[in-house]
Amino acid sequence: MTRTPAVGVMLPRDLDPTQVLTFARRADDLGFDELWVVEDLGFRGGVAQTAAVLAATTRIRVGIGILPAAVRNVAFAAMEVATLAQLFPGRVDVGIGHGMPDWMRSVGAWPARPLTFLEEYVTTLRALLRGETVTSAPGSPLALVDVALDPSALPEVVPDLLTGVRGPRSLAAAGRVADGTVLAEPTTPEYARAALAQIAPSGPHRVAGYDVAAVDDDAAAAYAAARPALAWIGEPDWAVHIDPLPFAAEFHALRASSATREEFAARLPDEWVAQLALAGTPDAVRARLAALAEAGVTSAVLLPAGPDPLAALPSLARVL
Repeated sequence: MTRTPAVGVMLPRDLDPTQVLTFARRADDLGFDELWVVEDLGFRGGVAQTAAVLAATTRIRVGIGILPAAVRNVAFAAMEVATLAQLFPGRVDVGIGHGMPDWMRSVGAWPARPLTFLEEYVTTLRALLRGETVTSAPGSPLALVDVALDPSALPEVVPDLLTGVRGPRSLAAAGRVADGTVLAEPTTPEYARAALAQIAPSGPHRVAGYDVAAVDDDAAAAYAAARPALAWIGEPDWAVHIDPLPFAAEFHALRASSATREEFAARLPDEWVAQLALAGTPDAVRARLAALAEAGVTSAVLLPAGPDPLAALPSLARVL
């Protein structure tokens, strides 16, 4: 039997505000399993978006991808998450990460030991959501003293806590403390396998993988729609996504020989686009989704390509 992941869609961070709730309702109506919101510095807040789209929809599961741990006191984060989980039981997932280092430094919130901080944060957040009273260890940056949520605030269903990270040490930490991991785009089967080898979970571990997506009966049209959204993936920080691929050396050479991101994207061969994005005909994209599931991805999150994300939803839903 062919394995399939849950299929979600990302709410674009810069979507026109008049379309945000419409987008969420449309994703719900079309049958997507999940909707993931974005919290990037300077855009919309993750918790506020999540509350709004949960209230505007009826069944779709909503993930926050991702909350930078160091900008939120963990006790107050627990209050926010518990509130969402109480009001919408079983429909909330929470992604937590380091945050982009440059962003965090720009707001004075990059911890001295980011990996240790994240591990303690996730562990403490889960303890608070479970009703435990927490006192941090001496010297901990969390500095909690006998902190607990009131019993009236505790959720019946504790949300899954996923870490949004990359890099071997952070992925290994995800395997130790998190219920799952959010992998940024492009999440190929090769990258998912490599990441899971580093996560090395001792038990069930969710993997939510982001991918640019375009679906069309004309494969060439789908590739053309997806290609501009892949322009940035040649940046050095994303090498971990590319290096497991069989064409990694050629990919890096193409990026090095391209004067601009736009030139690089235009020169990407169709066969690479088909592997770096969920792009192509409905049958081809379904096959890629199955390959992701076989590699361990439990949630495939589609990032709508093209100028009109709302209009793209019905075509993406053809793979459901």
